[in-house]
Amino acid sequence: MMAPILPISSIALPDPIRPAGASGGGAFKDVLSTAIQTVESSTNNASASVERFLSGEGEELHTTVLATQKAELSFEMFLQARNKVVSAYQEIMRMQM
Repeated sequence: MMAPILPISSIALPDPIRPAGASGGGAFKDVLSTAIQTVESSTNNASASVERFLSGEGEELHTTVLATQKAELSFEMFLQARNKVVSAYQEIMRMQM
């Protein structure tokens, strides 16, 4: 049975906007941690699917290919987000006070 493809809006991310009285400093870390865990989970699922296919445990080829593509796309998206964050950091460091 293949898992349905969920829309991007269904991904639960922590709310980055907090009230002034809330303890700050952890929202970005939480989002980053969640993103890393999602990429790792997708990669692990793809690896398990490939292993099941190669061992002949009844895994379908298209399911294996979809899992692999999902893992690759999630990694690419995470990599692009990381590049944007690094670029923004470098731009901020170039600012003159």
